[in-house]
Amino acid sequence: MGRTDRTLRGRVAVIGIGETAYYRHGASPDAEFKLALKAILAACNDAGLDPRDIDGFASYSDDRSDASRLAAALGTCRLRAATMQWGGGGGGCCAAVANAAASIVAGLADCVVVFRSLAQGQYGRFGQTTGIDTISGEKAYLMPYGVLAPPQRFAMRVRRFMHEHRVRREALRAIALASYHHAQANPRAVMYGKPLDPAKYDASRWIAEPFHLYDCCMENDGAAALVLVPEERADEFRHKPVYVLGAAVGSGYRAGAVAHNSPLYASASFDTVAPDLYRMAGLGPSDVGVVQSYENFTGGVVMALAEHGFFKPEEANDFLTFENLVAPSGRLPLNTSGGNLAECYMHGFELVLEAVRQVRGTSSSQAARNDVAMVIGGPMVTPVSNLLLGSGATL
Repeated sequence: MGRTDRTLRGRVAVIGIGETAYYRHGASPDAEFKLALKAILAACNDAGLDPRDIDGFASYSDDRSDASRLAAALGTCRLRAATMQWGGGGGGCCAAVANAAASIVAGLADCVVVFRSLAQGQYGRFGQTTGIDTISGEKAYLMPYGVLAPPQRFAMRVRRFMHEHRVRREALRAIALASYHHAQANPRAVMYGKPLDPAKYDASRWIAEPFHLYDCCMENDGAAALVLVPEERADEFRHKPVYVLGAAVGSGYRAGAVAHNSPLYASASFDTVAPDLYRMAGLGPSDVGVVQSYENFTGGVVMALAEHGFFKPEEANDFLTFENLVAPSGRLPLNTSGGNLAECYMHGFELVLEAVRQVRGTSSSQAARNDVAMVIGGPMVTPVSNLLLGSGATL
């Protein structure tokens, strides 16, 4: 007889989060592997967990810190699960959590760490395009014509979306201003003490229309981690548990058609993924009190929020205002730690940690409604992923 309870809802809890100091790219004094260990140990300390009890690791974007090496360095008693989300770069930040949670629900592991670590001084800049002798795949259709860097590639999708739905640049600006505003309350943020105002945003240089400098994420070094356990163990640890309510990963029909030939071109790739998330969680957009949305570029946030049903695309200009996006009382507080733009670009994993802090009630910019927090992984790539976290009261 078939089972009908194929869900992660309420089955797994986050019991610890941790991170290193965050640095500008190339500025970390530590090697990438050491950064990963520091973040994992910080997450274990946050939980009150002996790191030797970890039996699984999960990551994404081809993280170089190998699970077996981490297990040996941490002295874990046994390694039972090791998963790496395939493809999508930062689009996989939520999928890594989903893979870890699925390992626990399936009985493959009992205590799984999800992490991301990055030291660009050791391995070179993540998005560097110089010094390449040969190219293949999608880039072979782009680089000969001068489309070299991510801002150029994604600007075309965003420009199409803005044209089709008459989205003004002020909507993008509001996202950047909200992220920088929240970073000023967060001492961990790389842009802490460096506020942004509308005049400074408008005066900043163009990168690739419609992106100004402050529409683009930073490049950083550091590491971040969290610890997951089965829900029956959730109350054994130091903090109130934060439960996985839902997760989804993937993309729609021919989303990966090269070059720039997907049928839904002006899309963040959440057209099928957002409904899957809400279906698993048994929730809708009106239930979400706060959102952490990956900003590789502000335009992708506009597209992703629309595809998650927070507003219709033609309503973006009215919805995306500074007042609506700031904690505590905005209509939808966004990126309350500063996000990729102003806290740290840890390829989106710092957003997951901030969602946990929101549900715990320990954010530096706490939202008034915090029982349900959403994380949206990197938009405009494939596959993408998302995540809903909630308090025990939501179960």
